[in-house]
Amino acid sequence: MSLGELLAATVPMVKTLNLEYLETTPERAVLRLPDQPEYQNHVGGPHAGAMFTLAESASGAIVLAAFGDQLSRAVPLPVTADIAFKKIARGVVTATATLGRPIADVVAELDKGERPEFPVAVAIQREDGAVTGEVNVVWTLRPNS
Repeated sequence: MSLGELLAATVPMVKTLNLEYLETTPERAVLRLPDQPEYQNHVGGPHAGAMFTLAESASGAIVLAAFGDQLSRAVPLPVTADIAFKKIARGVVTATATLGRPIADVVAELDKGERPEFPVAVAIQREDGAVTGEVNVVWTLRPNS
């Protein structure tokens, strides 16, 4: 089972919005939100809540891809998140997440007993490639002990 399939099977909101995992690697995660009338806003595009969920899900996917091998000793948690709306989103949108720090640096802090924080940047795009939103999520790995 791929990471995307695992998340789709275990995170109810992913199933609710019918998010599609196109790519999940430690370098980037790409998710798609289909065009669904029941999740549209007053201008006929995806609702802001649906777009935020798409972006946060993409950020979580890259965090699990990058740090899944650390789950026995730490739990990944979002610390802060912000969203900027750039253009009207219509139709299918995708979210592409990228990790903002080297994996080895984050793990080294965890090895020292620290609680590392790291940013994940997410771009939301329409099918024509226009960036409609940007989301920044700061994550932490909270040590289990």
